[in-house]
Amino acid sequence: MTRRTYTPEYKAKLVIEVLQGEKELNTIAAENSISPNMLRNWKAEFLENAGRAFDGSRQAKEARRKEADLKKTQAQMLKTIGQLTLERDFLQDCFRAAGHPIPKLMHIQRSKVYYKPAERSVDEWLRRESIMARIDHWHTQMPGIGTRKLVRQLKNEGFSVGRKLVRRLMGEMGIQAIYPKANLSKRNFRETIMPSLLRNKAVSLPNQVWSIDITYIKMQHSHMYLTAIIDWYSRMIVGWNLSDTLDTGYVIQAVKDAVAAHGTPAILNSDQGCQFTSNAYKTLLRELRIRQSMDGKSQWADNVMIERWFRSLKTEEIYLNEYPNPRALRKAISVYIQQYNTVRPHQALEYETPESAYQSCFASQATDLDSLVLAG
Repeated sequence: MTRRTYTPEYKAKLVIEVLQGEKELNTIAAENSISPNMLRNWKAEFLENAGRAFDGSRQAKEARRKEADLKKTQAQMLKTIGQLTLERDFLQDCFRAAGHPIPKLMHIQRSKVYYKPAERSVDEWLRRESIMARIDHWHTQMPGIGTRKLVRQLKNEGFSVGRKLVRRLMGEMGIQAIYPKANLSKRNFRETIMPSLLRNKAVSLPNQVWSIDITYIKMQHSHMYLTAIIDWYSRMIVGWNLSDTLDTGYVIQAVKDAVAAHGTPAILNSDQGCQFTSNAYKTLLRELRIRQSMDGKSQWADNVMIERWFRSLKTEEIYLNEYPNPRALRKAISVYIQQYNTVRPHQALEYETPESAYQSCFASQATDLDSLVLAG
């Protein structure tokens, strides 16, 4: 089988189509008979190198020089392979002329030395998306459900699955059962896991404590990942980001956007996911002078506030609709967050809206300050 090659122009065309958001990434991949993971890699490479289009500096020239050297090396390798092929054919003729059998090693075709990963069919991708959607449903309804019960539920619904597949898909979705775990503080992770700062913590002001988390969001034929940040005092969603991967960069961007819009929190709490234990995330919080907190061994419910908001979003919006593309999903989430923050009264806030509770606290502080100035 001949290996397919793709020109830079072809790759750029598909990546731009993905970025436009009119179609799901999986749909574009299926229409062009390529792997969704390959298209994700092209997108990541495209975004990583986008700045070079405006960079005429020494670094850009050096990159072009290295690219030229690489092409030269590849051409030399192809020439060498051609010479070896001729030598192999010559040796095969010698064995035939002498009446000896040709060694098995000489029967290897050049195309067979390349690794070709097995690509899933469209039906297999749709099956995986269906299973992931049901896993998300049960995890949302019962956050403590584990792989054994999930397998039983999925089999009752007609899916042929095992614990290994369910565990792998949960890992890809970035979710796990929420319950106290005995191994959250293993010695090997002491350098990456931060302590919980919320034990007996009284929250009385906005921006005192924020929580951040990531959740899986289903679409019509694919899925996205939503990063959201909630203010503990007011329950207001202060920042969010939507992406098609669990890359840490999207989490970092969500934090930057939230800080730019609402200021810096004293504490930012999260679970112990790899995005929140990464050096890039920790460095950002240090630069912003935000104290990092993580759910502790016995404080597994520290992040339940954002989990509850995710559950409301899914049961009231996501599960009731079908989103044909990322643009439609992003618009729906934006509208939901706007209404949640500004329209819906919250019982815990004495029936104020989250935004009203957030803003009124700052307003009362300003009034108290004015009173002190006048009294002085």
